[in-house]
Amino acid sequence: MRVLGLISGTSHDGIDSAVVDWSLDRDGLLTGVITHVGERPYPPELRTRIKDALPPAKVDMAEVCALDTLIGQAFADVAASVRADLVCSHGQTLYHWVEGGVVRGTLQLGQPAWIAERTGLPVVSDLRARDVAAGGQGAPLVSYLDLLLLAGVEGRSGALNLGGIANLTVREPAIAYDTGPACALIDAAAPPYDRDGKLGAAGKVDEELLRELLQEPYYALEPPKTTGKELFTPSYVTSGLPQADLVATLTALTAETVAAEVRRHRLDTLVVSGGGVRNPTLMRMLRERVTAKVVPSDELGVPSDAKEAIAFSLFGWLTAHGLPATVPSCTGASGARVLGTITPGARPLELSPSLTEVLAARFELRTQ
Repeated sequence: MRVLGLISGTSHDGIDSAVVDWSLDRDGLLTGVITHVGERPYPPELRTRIKDALPPAKVDMAEVCALDTLIGQAFADVAASVRADLVCSHGQTLYHWVEGGVVRGTLQLGQPAWIAERTGLPVVSDLRARDVAAGGQGAPLVSYLDLLLLAGVEGRSGALNLGGIANLTVREPAIAYDTGPACALIDAAAPPYDRDGKLGAAGKVDEELLRELLQEPYYALEPPKTTGKELFTPSYVTSGLPQADLVATLTALTAETVAAEVRRHRLDTLVVSGGGVRNPTLMRMLRERVTAKVVPSDELGVPSDAKEAIAFSLFGWLTAHGLPATVPSCTGASGARVLGTITPGARPLELSPSLTEVLAARFELRTQ
């Protein structure tokens, strides 16, 4: 089954896509062959509207409705350009409602009916809500894929995603959580982003400001925990520092908050993915702060820019076969859950039979 995974992350800069051809043999080996990866930027005017709707901004229901439609149409444009049997769309997170460390709700926009109408394919969407309803954080859902990928890595290993927010998955014991900002604050200080980490490299870290930023109470919370731009708002980048020094300091903040968790779990290997991999200044600062071997996920056969899209492709396959796609110890939910809602395509909806008794803990992912 060819499943298209679609996601726009907390950097809200565009839509990542991945088509994976999934197959399960009689011995329970699940194999995924990556046949497509891509990234399409949002139209500038849509990206501006998304940015203007993010906390702490206040928006009315008319704008929420418009964004749900416009984002859905943008996702449909991407889906129509590739060949697949099923689409799994994460959409765009607009709000992640957290009170006292408990996630009360989560909102992803991008109406799936536009994708189904445009492609004629069934669409799995709204994947985080079920985990939240089961008492989980709704994130990091990618931990399910991370643990499969880390199974063959020797020693104590973890997987780090550097998107707008950084999340870490630790293999043993299996836990996952958001460590804090990854590129979100850097991007806000150097819009649209610090290309090749040049500003961060040119600036000087302000140690006093860094110590102040590290006092954020979120860092002291025990996992499972999640965060987002509801907490790490643009107010973080209001400073009298020269831009290069501010970017250097915020880059160091990401490196230090991630490194503290890597040291905490005494990891030997850290597999890194996400847009932050393309920031050599951030990667240098991270490597300077840890003893773990830091390797891009590309070395495990997973393109670093497409890991989350690949994960959502996997979730779509799992949902279509009646299989859960969460790890309770990672999200904090009361149990594993089958994720998402399904929008039928042009033909009658035919779900595959449940494979709960067939699927074994064997997994292989490779590029075509």
